[in-house]
Amino acid sequence: MIQSFLDIFKSIAVVCVAAMLFSCQDGYKRVGEEAIKAVVPQGIAHDFVLTYTEIPEKITSEDVGSSKVVAVLSGPVRKDFENLNFPHQTFPEGLLVEIFNEKNERTTIEADHGIFYSITGVVDLRGNVIIKSDDGKKLETPQLYYDRTNEWAFTQEKFKFTNPEDGTIMDGKGMDIKKDLSVMNAHKTFGLMLIKEEKDD
Repeated sequence: MIQSFLDIFKSIAVVCVAAMLFSCQDGYKRVGEEAIKAVVPQGIAHDFVLTYTEIPEKITSEDVGSSKVVAVLSGPVRKDFENLNFPHQTFPEGLLVEIFNEKNERTTIEADHGIFYSITGVVDLRGNVIIKSDDGKKLETPQLYYDRTNEWAFTQEKFKFTNPEDGTIMDGKGMDIKKDLSVMNAHKTFGLMLIKEEKDD
């Protein structure tokens, strides 16, 4: 009888301890860095090369056609956050973009850091951004946005534009430019710039 009483008492004690453990709640309210949820990429690629191609004309399943390389994106690290509400990809250790036009002329864009926003199609480039065209023109700036849809780049930062065709170097602040550096609208320019005048016959 005494043994069964002890067994009942032990069972009640175990149930009470278990109930106390499960009923304890964390009443501590997290603030600051503790409250921030960790954002982890769904994938990381190292020493990557992404090649973008397109088919010049529509083909059916029975036609034979060839695709054309329109851009090549490469870099040491690519972090994929496409699973978030505002999907994006980051290139924390720099990137190189090579863009090819209809004549297969190449324009290169390089930067120390980049973020590509999938929904808007805008690439945010930062740190030693350099655009070089096939004909030798070069744009240098610390920060630049590139709109893939409209194929235009723009910045509000200082820039340096070198044009070897006419031997000019332009310094300024704020500009928008076509991806191949053929059309440029400078917001503010300063310094000296040589302009060649054509003589009428």
